[in-house]
Amino acid sequence: MSNFLVLGGSGRTGAHVLEHAARRGHHVRALVRNPDKVQALAGVELIQGTPANIDDLRKAAEGTDAVISALNNSRTSDNPWAKPVSPPMFMTDATRNTLTVMGEQGIPRIVLTSTQGAGDDWARLNPLVKAFINRSNIKAGFEDHTGVDQLVRASSGIDWTLARAVTLTDKPLSGPVRAAEAGTEKPGARINRADLAQFLVRTIEDDAWIRRAPLVWNTRGAGAAPGEQRGRGSA
Repeated sequence: MSNFLVLGGSGRTGAHVLEHAARRGHHVRALVRNPDKVQALAGVELIQGTPANIDDLRKAAEGTDAVISALNNSRTSDNPWAKPVSPPMFMTDATRNTLTVMGEQGIPRIVLTSTQGAGDDWARLNPLVKAFINRSNIKAGFEDHTGVDQLVRASSGIDWTLARAVTLTDKPLSGPVRAAEAGTEKPGARINRADLAQFLVRTIEDDAWIRRAPLVWNTRGAGAAPGEQRGRGSA
């Protein structure tokens, strides 16, 4: 059993992280803006605050062994093309605070949701896809994920993993999940948030993918769903 701090636990992927980690027997603490709006299993500890405030993070991180970040930028609606409402580079700034607190408190491990196309994976995207991203509201999210990517890669003394999700869906668990270094094999098209959440937790349990950024997808059973959106780490 480990003590996990979960960031983004009120989001659609984060909620699955809270549930799965708790069912696996871990002690789970989540830093959330409004605990009254978060439905979590008994035993999940909800701390009010935001990772944008480093003192909130310091309080929430005390006594934890690892961090799972399912943060994403908020939008005016769940539509992936909706206008972003989070402060510019919210995830990057929150990650900077998180890494600082981890260094202060000696927390060695973090797993973060990311997206296909972030960081050095941008060069692998189809030119038409890149042009579309650059002319749409999702450009801000890609820039923010790349900022997070750059920060964690530059960190020292931290065992990080960036889980680069492909297109996210809200379908139930369907598995199995496949992960591979970008450029080593062609990824599938989609991953369910519930399956991604399990991958995040098990990556810590298995001490896997340390200082690596695998693409993550379902190998079957993740067909298109009404709630589907382009993977940007979580919502």
